[in-house]
Amino acid sequence: MSERSSLITLTENLKFAKVLCIGDVILDHFHYGSVDRISPEAPIPVLKLEREDTMLGGAGNVVRNLAGLQSTVRFATVIGEDNNGREVERLIIEEGINDMPLVDDGRRTSTKSRYMADGQQMLRTDRETVFPLDSDLEARLIAQARDALADCDVVVLSDYAKGVLTDSAITQLIQAAKTASKVVIVDPKGDDYSRYRGADVITPNRRELFEATGMATGSDEEVTLAAQSLIDKYDFGAVLATRSKDGMTMLSGNGNLSHLQAEARDVFDVSGAGDTVVATMAAALAAGAQMEDAATLANIAAGIVVGKVGTAVAFAADIISALHHQDLSLAEAKVMALKPAQDRIDQWRRSGFTVGFTNGCFDLLHPGHISLLSQAREASGKLVVGLNSDTSVKILKGDDRPVQTEAARAAVLASLASVDMVIIFSDETPLKLIEELRPDVLVKGADYSVDTVVGADVVKSYGGRIVLAELSPGHSTTATIAKLAGETC
Repeated sequence: MSERSSLITLTENLKFAKVLCIGDVILDHFHYGSVDRISPEAPIPVLKLEREDTMLGGAGNVVRNLAGLQSTVRFATVIGEDNNGREVERLIIEEGINDMPLVDDGRRTSTKSRYMADGQQMLRTDRETVFPLDSDLEARLIAQARDALADCDVVVLSDYAKGVLTDSAITQLIQAAKTASKVVIVDPKGDDYSRYRGADVITPNRRELFEATGMATGSDEEVTLAAQSLIDKYDFGAVLATRSKDGMTMLSGNGNLSHLQAEARDVFDVSGAGDTVVATMAAALAAGAQMEDAATLANIAAGIVVGKVGTAVAFAADIISALHHQDLSLAEAKVMALKPAQDRIDQWRRSGFTVGFTNGCFDLLHPGHISLLSQAREASGKLVVGLNSDTSVKILKGDDRPVQTEAARAAVLASLASVDMVIIFSDETPLKLIEELRPDVLVKGADYSVDTVVGADVVKSYGGRIVLAELSPGHSTTATIAKLAGETC
């Protein structure tokens, strides 16, 4: 296996991976809130809803993870003729995928609704129709997959046993992939693995491995024997068995064996972790990785997502940060794009931190800036700084600004102990960013009034607070530039 530091190059190359995912898409609803009383109508807790999220689940979560790794994704699936199906279509487009699902007017789009209070799941409701595709839809699905196959290096069969992957479809898809020399990875369901015969990699969890083999799966040795029995019986190229707190076991048909320790430090939610494993494994193999390195990367990604809430995604930036590459400074790890930033902020909140936000151009950092940032950090547990992009600085300050590029300004800000995250935004104001991040505390200098702080009304609407930091007089970027210009004349 490669040194962990060398895996950074593999992670960066995931953007060149091309993967086709076929399987059962599920629409995941998450309802978040808090519980502070018992219902007078029955002995049940009352969930006070605070926010709701909707995202792709099932095979759709594999797709989300592939997109989060910046890989090129093709997708073949089936939805119902209903509002949830149309929501699935919208979310697929949002992920930048052009393949639209086939529509079965006799099927309800599979939908799972989870109700969460203070990070704990209280209730889940399922709405779905489970039956195999008819022969016409099956033929159309296979045709769609065959067309996409030419553009991809790895095929993922994500089986959630909702009826999209019929026995016949699986057989034909594996055969087509093998004929085209494509790698096939299967996330299985049920106890009859003969339907996946010949797949290159199969990824059961510990319970699924037991159900498929009837063999004990408690220890390393027992898992290895059970995995070997699957390889011998069904001609699999490899078995990657996920084992929750015990990590993973990777056994190849040539006898190569690896037991990978679990990477997670904090576990908030294991929903969708298997999808992350499959997606990362597929992207890594499509990017040219060896089987063992692909499994190592998948194990790291799984450790990341179980520390998040909901069917989460491990972004490439998350994996790079987790690898602790010697050339990746802490400052660089703090500069984040919006989606990974939102995941990081969710983790902070689950750990009990309040999230503060301030913003600015921060062109030439001076003591006034340092004072503002220090006060902002004191007012919150974690501080996010919204940094105006070069384009927006020019609009606000003129064509001769900024003096430093956005990359340089972000690096300087991120090197400060008072700053926990930097997000570059291109709008003239940070309003959209504030709406997306929903900070608990919004901080600006005391030269503003609360009524003139951009985003103050948004933050106050959900119970957040506004802090006006004391100014450190005698410091400004404009004055510094003017002074420098005078000295050089």
